[in-house]
Amino acid sequence: MSDTPPNLPPRFLRTPEAARFLGLSGRTLEKHRYFGTGPAYRRIGGRVVYSVDDLRAWADIGIKHSTSDPGQDDLMPRADSAIARSRR
Repeated sequence: MSDTPPNLPPRFLRTPEAARFLGLSGRTLEKHRYFGTGPAYRRIGGRVVYSVDDLRAWADIGIKHSTSDPGQDDLMPRADSAIARSRR
């Protein structure tokens, strides 16, 4: 018997689990999904799910190496999103 685990399919998390994974509230993640600023998601059987890889990729957009790094890659609403238009 091998000590390596078998190849498993990608893990999908529902909104509460995905939010905990990212350190956000479920409501914040829902708002990101509504405004189109959040991680990629899927609907499977009528439920919203996120892949761990997509959550990591979205979080990596905000990687900084110092406080003086430019803010162009901050996780902010897209310029054409409803929330960005409401802030004008």
